[in-house]
Amino acid sequence: MLTGDAARQHDHTADDAAQVTPAAADVAAQVVRVERSRILATLIRVTGNVDLAEDATQDAVLRALQTWPRDGVPDNPRGWLLAVARRRAVDVIRREARRAGKEAEAVALFDPAPDSPEAVRDDLLRLVFTCCHPALSLDAQVALALRTLGGLATAEVARALVVPEATMAKRLTRAKQKISRAGIPYRIPAAEELPDRLAGVAATVYLIFNEGYAAGTGDDLVRVGLADEGLRLARLLVELMPDEPTVLGLLALLLLQDSRRLARVDDDGRPLLLAEQDRSRWDRAAITTGVALVGRALRRTPDNPDRYVVQAAIAACHALAPSYEQTPWDAVISWYDVLLTVHDTPVVRLNRAAAVAERDGPAAGLALVDAIGGLAGYPWLHATRGELLHRLGRADEAATAYRAALALDLNGPQAARLRDRLAEC
Repeated sequence: MLTGDAARQHDHTADDAAQVTPAAADVAAQVVRVERSRILATLIRVTGNVDLAEDATQDAVLRALQTWPRDGVPDNPRGWLLAVARRRAVDVIRREARRAGKEAEAVALFDPAPDSPEAVRDDLLRLVFTCCHPALSLDAQVALALRTLGGLATAEVARALVVPEATMAKRLTRAKQKISRAGIPYRIPAAEELPDRLAGVAATVYLIFNEGYAAGTGDDLVRVGLADEGLRLARLLVELMPDEPTVLGLLALLLLQDSRRLARVDDDGRPLLLAEQDRSRWDRAAITTGVALVGRALRRTPDNPDRYVVQAAIAACHALAPSYEQTPWDAVISWYDVLLTVHDTPVVRLNRAAAVAERDGPAAGLALVDAIGGLAGYPWLHATRGELLHRLGRADEAATAYRAALALDLNGPQAARLRDRLAEC
């Protein structure tokens, strides 16, 4: 039995808990997710220490998630989080500085003046380009982007990328050490560096989304959290660089692809081809936004096509077609021809061949597929061959192609779909 102050404390705690509704907690979590990367970016610039900045930011995030659902989100959530995170960082620096007798120098690192929106924007841009620096491997770039920009815990990054947590922890540690030891600058690239560096940033975000949109392995066709994170990062890039065609095209492409999410599987979880999807289930708001972004990006690239803008234009052709039969295949193929001028890869040629097969028939498509080299280990080359051979009535050859695809990496629903097609041969 509780008595006296203990009883009063128990009653107060119960009252607080009663005030915390799931809706309030969700709102607090959403605000924290939006602001976290901005706080982290500012602290990295101020402290010059990624680990310290992450620890201080995480401390502020935890306190916000404990108090905001009960007390309400403050009028200036970014200022609240930054103040708490700064205090935490100052405490750590003071503790370390006392040992070296440099406390005054440590505290002087912090400017008490509020950060302007322009400073916060620049801090975020610095963080984006640091995470996606070409000196880091693509695997490290993706992991760092998810960890620092996305705010995912190490365990969440490991699950998202299908890597053991211990392996991911080592990968992140090595990446941070490389940033420090190699002196990778925490800065926005100069104008002449920007095109190459921006291509790396866009590729990282696209890879994150694509691994969520069509998981490479596992039991799920879509990893919703990873796809959502790719979309969030693409929106962040547009917020930071609203006139940059590459990021406009990237966000347009992701929105248009993701607009089909609810229509991509049947009731048994099997993936549905574009021709089989119920277009009434496509997200029309996402399509409207994506098409508008395509228009903005195309106006900025009249003479110099950008690969993401062109891919988004192809996606828009599909999104705007009232039915699969009404897909403007001439336009789709023309856009693929443009894409090949700036991004000539075997996968692009494979996708173009599939479009040609829809317009000119499976024999025409198969001839193009068979002329593509360098994709022996790519399951969708074999799956596409199997489909075209199947349509041509060459069942034995189609079965061989489907088996070749099934021998390579596929997620569970994709493999199940191909096994169904194999059974029909």
